[in-house]
Amino acid sequence: MGDSGSALTISGSYAQDLARFRQVFERCADVVYRSFALDSGRNGTFIFIVGLVDEQRLEAECIRPLMREEARGFAPSRGPLPDPADFLHADRSESETDIAKAAEAVCQGKAALLLEGERSVTLVNLLKWDKRAVEEPASEPVIRGPRDGFTESLASNLALVRRRLATTDLKVELMRIGDRSKTSVAVVYLDSLVLPGVLKEARERLSRIRIDAVLESGYLEELIADNPYSVFPQLLNTERPDRVVGGMLEGRVAILTDNTPFALVAPGTYVDSLQASEDYYQNYIVSSATRLLRFWLSFSALVFPSIYIAVTTFHQEMIPTSLLFSIASSREAVPFPGIVEAFVMEAAFEGLREAGIRLPRPVGQAVSIVGALVIGQAAVQAGIVSAMLVIVVSFTGIASFIFPIYAQGLALRFLRFPMMLLAGTLGMYGLFLGLLALLIHLCKLRSFGVPYLSPLVPLQADGMKDSMIRAPWWRMVLRPQETGKRNRRRIRAGSRPGPPSGGESGG
Repeated sequence: MGDSGSALTISGSYAQDLARFRQVFERCADVVYRSFALDSGRNGTFIFIVGLVDEQRLEAECIRPLMREEARGFAPSRGPLPDPADFLHADRSESETDIAKAAEAVCQGKAALLLEGERSVTLVNLLKWDKRAVEEPASEPVIRGPRDGFTESLASNLALVRRRLATTDLKVELMRIGDRSKTSVAVVYLDSLVLPGVLKEARERLSRIRIDAVLESGYLEELIADNPYSVFPQLLNTERPDRVVGGMLEGRVAILTDNTPFALVAPGTYVDSLQASEDYYQNYIVSSATRLLRFWLSFSALVFPSIYIAVTTFHQEMIPTSLLFSIASSREAVPFPGIVEAFVMEAAFEGLREAGIRLPRPVGQAVSIVGALVIGQAAVQAGIVSAMLVIVVSFTGIASFIFPIYAQGLALRFLRFPMMLLAGTLGMYGLFLGLLALLIHLCKLRSFGVPYLSPLVPLQADGMKDSMIRAPWWRMVLRPQETGKRNRRRIRAGSRPGPPSGGESGG
């Protein structure tokens, strides 16, 4: 059993070690044992998983070269065979003496060479699996801008980032997360620009994760968020390499996960969710106007149905007389109060939108469009809802589509219903109470120690150049970490900003 006496160590006995590998991979039908015999009489076996290893390269770059070098005179009578890795034409190979670690490497897509007389196995990297081609992200399309997006391959995603930042200042730290999945996760940043506190906090939070498997970056996002009980996304998730690079140029940290096209950028703020990458490729005046439109529509998506409910139920005096008569006549045959009417229509609209997403794309688009038209028209003719409410719900639905980051739109779609309930019970007073509670929550929320409403709250004059508007490039000369010592204290990660110094602390 070898000098160590350990059942997990390569013993040097070919038959015994091969039997141990077969025992480890028992009932694994996709594990292949490619055996061969050398001219010297020594036996060898490559152990790999079908579909993860390029078998043609294995034959051409490993087995045949090994046989050729063996035939040149490295026979047992002339001494032991040198390191097998010296004869392999594969790019990367390494030796391993522990059977458990070698088996884990095989599960990750490597081929293990077990050669008679050797007290270690040689691990060869011949990875090959099907992967999606680089194409434009479906969730973040642009009119002007790069059309490449991340794929499910971590190596391809890192290459897309490297293409945009051809500098040694770009650092990539790899780790594996998941006790069973061993998912590769890359922490990517620019060494001279990264916020040190954010980088340290990202490393610590990722290293503390204990989970069976990481199947998508959403697992990590939920596990490392500052406040997991908030509906707001506290990290920016994106499929666009240019957006990830833009975040790193501002001193942020990108987290790329294998098997998913969605990268995470930390820290993330509310303002980030209303900024599209195309804003930086179009004229700054047009981009600023578009951003202001997004801010207005995001507020409308949250409160527009609530305002309709509160005004028509409790505050009719706020409506002009002619409009009031029009609303009253349209609601004359409706048997339900405004809040029930709005809840039914909003729930129906959300159901149609969800059905359109889950169905096959050609069918889903038809269902969502035709369903909304037919149901809305039929509901008005049947006297179940008023025509005015159909207009309100339709405009609200359109407004909720303006978010470049889909997760932020989901958060406001969820909060719309509590706001409607408050407006239906307490009128405008309830609506303002809900908005006040929401504002307090957003002001307390942090993303890796950075205020979620930054640079709006606390107000940072330099940060306002790229928030609700986009200043021209020649005006944006400072990075976020260069806007002054006080701002640097605010973006220190891992904890909330400390009290002001001196007498202002109140102590």
